[in-house]
Amino acid sequence: MDQLRHAIRAKHYSYRTEQTYTLWVRRFILFHDKRHPRELGKPEIEAFLTHLAVSRRVSASTQNQAMSAILFLYHHVLKMEPEWLTDVVRAKASRQVPVVLSTREVGAVLGQLSGAQFLAAGLMYGAGLRLMEALRLRVQDVDFAYSQITVRGGKGNKDRVVPLPDRLVVSLEAQIVAALAVKDHDRSEQSLGEDHSIPRPVHSQTLRHHVYTARPQPALLR
Repeated sequence: MDQLRHAIRAKHYSYRTEQTYTLWVRRFILFHDKRHPRELGKPEIEAFLTHLAVSRRVSASTQNQAMSAILFLYHHVLKMEPEWLTDVVRAKASRQVPVVLSTREVGAVLGQLSGAQFLAAGLMYGAGLRLMEALRLRVQDVDFAYSQITVRGGKGNKDRVVPLPDRLVVSLEAQIVAALAVKDHDRSEQSLGEDHSIPRPVHSQTLRHHVYTARPQPALLR
């Protein structure tokens, strides 16, 4: 599993992809009584995928997600290119009309939220941020002068710029002030190394402060 994580990080896949692939590979191995993947072949892979579809009743997209994780394991970790690997049947995704909330329904949902939860949901709806992009938003990536947000390391490890909704400016400014106050408080107490087992001294360049802060929440560079 460590080799799998290292291979995923070497290709700069997102952390969410790392979590998902690791989960599916672990479930694949456990399904076959912890046998090593080198001992498994096409019948075992198809048996696992069939189990997901029949017993677990997962969607076609979820089944293909598991298949992608297994293919990554064989291609990039085990360095195996057997002929049967390309013959494994993938599930055919059904085409359905997506369910889209109306403006009134979205307003009703946002009306039940407050504080940081409202701000995160507002950024996801108004700026098109994904969940982890909203939670990992950094102070330095918010540009009030140009009313825009720079999303770093999005899907596919790509950066992009999105508009900052005017209705969220006041809430976002207040959240940033609160986050910076926590940062200053942590530094004044000089307690970061003791509380989180971070070797001293802690230099300023090792800190990357996030907008969403539940004390203490400076994020360490990976």
